[in-house]
Amino acid sequence: MTRDARLRRLPVVAAALAAVLLAGCTSTNTPAPVAESTAPSASPSAEAAPAPVAEAVTPAAGSVSGGDTITITGAGLTDVTAVSIGGIAATDVVAVSDAEVTAKVPRAAEYQPSAATVEVWAGEELVSSAAPLGYEWQVLTPVDRQLSYAFKHWARENYNLAEFGTMNPIGGDCVNFVSQTLLQRGWEMTDDWYNRNAGADWTGAWIHVPTFDNWLRANQERLGVTELSLEQRDQVKVGDIVMFDWNLNDSLDHTQIVSDVIHNADGTVSIKMIGHNLDTNWRDLDETITVDHPGGYAFFWSVP
Repeated sequence: MTRDARLRRLPVVAAALAAVLLAGCTSTNTPAPVAESTAPSASPSAEAAPAPVAEAVTPAAGSVSGGDTITITGAGLTDVTAVSIGGIAATDVVAVSDAEVTAKVPRAAEYQPSAATVEVWAGEELVSSAAPLGYEWQVLTPVDRQLSYAFKHWARENYNLAEFGTMNPIGGDCVNFVSQTLLQRGWEMTDDWYNRNAGADWTGAWIHVPTFDNWLRANQERLGVTELSLEQRDQVKVGDIVMFDWNLNDSLDHTQIVSDVIHNADGTVSIKMIGHNLDTNWRDLDETITVDHPGGYAFFWSVP
């Protein structure tokens, strides 16, 4: 083949090769393009609920006898289950809303004025606060003054000897102590009920149980006191007077002040007492007349 013949064949070969390459680009064996997914993308995870926070307590002060209702405000408080004040559990805790919890304040330890920290709990978790929450127990009422004084001076080493002396050497100090607490409650000494000069000058009504009871009866209207039987204990209040007859001989033997009234779940009422002679601050009434003095009897003078 001559050189000229070879040159004439080159375009033909090139054209044929191009046709083959073009056919290859359009072959049905070529992978189809991947369709764009129409499935929804995963949504971002929901944000965690903010942690609960307690911000304020109102009112921030109240009676050492307790019973006041406080309101705790904040956020995320729906799951609050408990409140404590000075480490003492509050009662009647209610999560009113996400922003508000109410609770009933317990009495102060031994009715003494003090500042306390308020803690709020959601289950086992302590609810945080931007600043420590505080509450102050204060001596505000006549009963507050009576019980605060009683708990300062019930133990023998803390008798108020400088003002009232002690009657233990002449038969017992129980009425002397009860009379002192009533003085703190707002009662005033009279010509027939007094103790002066640190126990050097006194009347029988101030130190002697039967005479004291007779004096209460004689002045019942003026003092506003009401006699309650043992069966009426559900009407007894903290600060009331308990009178005892150990052997049912109609001659009274002992007196104390009510330091606590407990309404039990079974409907019964337990009464605790504070007083001198057998110096106690939480003496149980029923144990006193069944164990300490079997067959003894008690009644009360309810003080307004």
